[in-house]
Amino acid sequence: MKRSDRTRSAARSAPRVWPAIVPLILFFVLPWAPALLSEQTMAARMMLFLGPQVCVLLILVWWLFLSRIPIRERLIGMGGIALILMGTIALLDVSMSAGFGIIGSVIPWGMTAFVVGFIAAHWLPGRRRTAIALLAALCGFGFWTLVRSEGVWGDFSSEYHWRWEVPPEERILAKLSRRDRADLVTGVAGEPLAEAEWPGFRGPGRDGVLPGITLAEDWSTNPPGELWRIPVGPGWSSFAVAGQRLFTQEQRGDNEVIVCYDAATGAELWAYAYPSRFWESQGGVGPRATPTLSRGRLFALGAEGLLHRLDPATGEMVWQTDLRADAGRQPPIWGFSSSPLVVDDLVIVHAGGEGNRGVLAYDAESGELRWGAPAGGHSYSSPQLLTVAGSPSIAIVTDAGLSLIDPADGAVLFRYAQDFEYRILQPLLISEFSLLMSSRVDGTSRLDLSREDGKLTGRERWASRFMKSDFSDYVAHQGYLYGFDISIFACIDLETGERQWKGGRYGHGQVLLLPDAGQLLVTAETGDLVLLRADPERLDEIARIKIHPSNDDIAYVAVQGQIWGPNEERGVYR
Repeated sequence: MKRSDRTRSAARSAPRVWPAIVPLILFFVLPWAPALLSEQTMAARMMLFLGPQVCVLLILVWWLFLSRIPIRERLIGMGGIALILMGTIALLDVSMSAGFGIIGSVIPWGMTAFVVGFIAAHWLPGRRRTAIALLAALCGFGFWTLVRSEGVWGDFSSEYHWRWEVPPEERILAKLSRRDRADLVTGVAGEPLAEAEWPGFRGPGRDGVLPGITLAEDWSTNPPGELWRIPVGPGWSSFAVAGQRLFTQEQRGDNEVIVCYDAATGAELWAYAYPSRFWESQGGVGPRATPTLSRGRLFALGAEGLLHRLDPATGEMVWQTDLRADAGRQPPIWGFSSSPLVVDDLVIVHAGGEGNRGVLAYDAESGELRWGAPAGGHSYSSPQLLTVAGSPSIAIVTDAGLSLIDPADGAVLFRYAQDFEYRILQPLLISEFSLLMSSRVDGTSRLDLSREDGKLTGRERWASRFMKSDFSDYVAHQGYLYGFDISIFACIDLETGERQWKGGRYGHGQVLLLPDAGQLLVTAETGDLVLLRADPERLDEIARIKIHPSNDDIAYVAVQGQIWGPNEERGVYR
C-alpha cells in the first residue's frame, strides 16, 4: 500500500472529535446566556435547565454515530458510563438523588468529563483512550457523591455544599438548644390580636399593598438599621403581624412549628410543635404557607396538610384537621402551600382533591367541614376574597384556570379555563369587573367580566408577555403594573399590557406597594433592600442597602425614625 493510501486510511479510522467540541462549548455557555439577555423569554430561561440535557443528547449522538470509532469501543464506553452512573446514584446524598439533581447536574457533568477525557487521549490506540475517558467520567460523576444540594435559586441554579459540612438545619437546632431560656417570655399584654394590621399572606387584601406608610428617602445619611437577628428553622412561610407579635411557621427537626416572636426584641413568645416533616429536592424542608390572623384566632396549614387553629395569645391548639383525609389525596410534589383565608366564620384552603374537594371551607369555631368546591389539583396560589361584579367571591387560580366561588355555600360562580401546570401568583383585582392572572410561560393576562342574564361571563382583553412574573407577585398603582418580568423589574400599562420600562435586576424578589407615598419597597433575591418610586416613565431607584442574613438567621431591619403610619408608629420589616 502506498504511503498516501495509508495516510488516507489512517485519517478515515482516526476518531472524529470536532463534533464533540460543540456540546462542550454549549455546556459552558448556555447557563450564562439568560443573564446576559435584556429580554428574558421563557425559552431563554429554559436554557439553564434544559441546556445540559441537550448537551448530553448531542454527546450521545456524537459517540454512537459520528465519532468514527469501532462499534465494540462505543459499546464499551456506553457500558462503562452506565455502570459508573448506577454506582454514583447509589452513593449520592438524598438531596442529590432526586431527579432534578441527577438530570440537571450529575449526568451532564459526568458526560462532559467523559468527552474531555476522550479528546485529551484520542490520539492513543484503541481501548486505552476509552479507558482514560471512563476514568475522567468516574471523576466527573463521582464528584457529586461529595456534595449535597441546599435547594435552587429562582433561575433553577442549585446551591451546593460539601456533605461533611454541618447542615444549616443542624446548626439552627444547636443554636435553639443553646438559647437562653430566660429570654423567653409568656406573652405581651394588651396586644390587638383581634385587629391585625397585617393578618397574613401579602397583607389584608393579599395584594401586597400597605397603606398609611411613608418611607423617608435619604438612606445615605440615615440608612435602615438592623434591630435584631435570630436563628430560625427552614421553611417558606412569611409573617402575620398584630401589634408587636410576629407569627410564622418553620421546621425544627421532625416537627413543624408555629411560632410567635416579639417584634421589638426577637424573643420567642411561644412555639407550638407537632410531628410533621415534608421535604422535596428544590424547595427543601419545611412548611410552605403563611399563618392567618382573624378576630383573635390564628390558622396555619402545614406542608403535609395539617390545618390548625391556635390561640394567638398562648399558642394553645383549639382544633386540628388533616387535608389528606378531607380531600382524599396526598400532598402535591411541593407540599400543601395554601395560606388559609378567613371569611366571616369560615376558614378556606385549596386542597386540590377530586370532585368537590378542590377548595375546602371549615367552620372557624369547630373545625368541621362546611362545604367543598371543585378546583384544579395543583397550585402554589392561595384563596383570595374579591368583590367581583358587586358580589363577594373566593378567587383561586390552579392548573385548571380561575374559579370564583360563593363563600356562603361553595357554589362555583364563574370559571375561566386556562390549563397550565404550575400556578404561583395571586389573581389581582384592578376594578370591580376586571382582574389579572398569570402563568410562567404565557405572561400576564387581563380578564374583563360582565353579567349576562344574571351569570358572569369573561373575555380576555389582553395577554402580555412583557410581565412574566414567574414566582414574584406584582402590584398595581394608578393605572400601571409593577413587578418582575422573570428576574428584571418592569412596568406595564394596565389598559394595553404594553411595556413602559424594564431595568431593575433584583433577581426573583418581592415588591410591596406603599400607595400613599407612591413608593415600592423591593426585597431582592440576593438580600438587597431597594426603595423605588412608582414612576411609569422610568425606573427610579431612590435608595438601596445590602442586607447580609446568614443561611440560618433572619434579620429584622427598620428605618428608624423614618417610617410613619397614621399614628407615627414605627414599622419593622424583614
